[in-house]
Amino acid sequence: MAVIATISSSPNRTSKTDAVLTDIARQLQRAGHVVVPVVLRDLPAEPLVRGNAHDPDIARAVAALEAADAVVVSTPVYKAAYGGLLKTFLDLLPQFALRGKVVLPVATGGTPAHVLVVDYALRPVLASLAPSSITPGWFVLADHITLAEGGEVLIDEVAHRPLREVTAVFLDTVAGRSLVAAGAEPREAVA
Repeated sequence: MAVIATISSSPNRTSKTDAVLTDIARQLQRAGHVVVPVVLRDLPAEPLVRGNAHDPDIARAVAALEAADAVVVSTPVYKAAYGGLLKTFLDLLPQFALRGKVVLPVATGGTPAHVLVVDYALRPVLASLAPSSITPGWFVLADHITLAEGGEVLIDEVAHRPLREVTAVFLDTVAGRSLVAAGAEPREAVA
């Protein structure tokens, strides 16, 4: 059993990005892991913007990452870049904040033109924080996510199947299993 921190960086309480993160968190919990949510929009704005890592709420969020074995990072995509709330939070982290951790990057956005944000914008910043591994991430097109009444999340199969696959690779990496060594077919790298 691992402790997995999930970073929610959507500024909105009702968010398709958070819907995808909730779906991933359920998969992690079903696999027997403890999920610790870090919701960036709930952090105090002034200390966050000023990079005050000594603020108690900010310090708790950073401590949650430090205590985790693995991290799922989710972000909405705006103007071909990951969200500013995430950027602000990542900027205040210590240089090696993700050392020894497995990381799964996930993004949502309104157009397929932004699919490369995961690998060309987010992955290099995460890599600079020294994780042991960044597993293949995924970009989910907002049109593939429906927020139903009562809070139910519906992700169509076009997006849900690859999202389950990248989550499975992440879980295998967290568990220290190699799919190739276990005799499974290697998975094709995705966004």
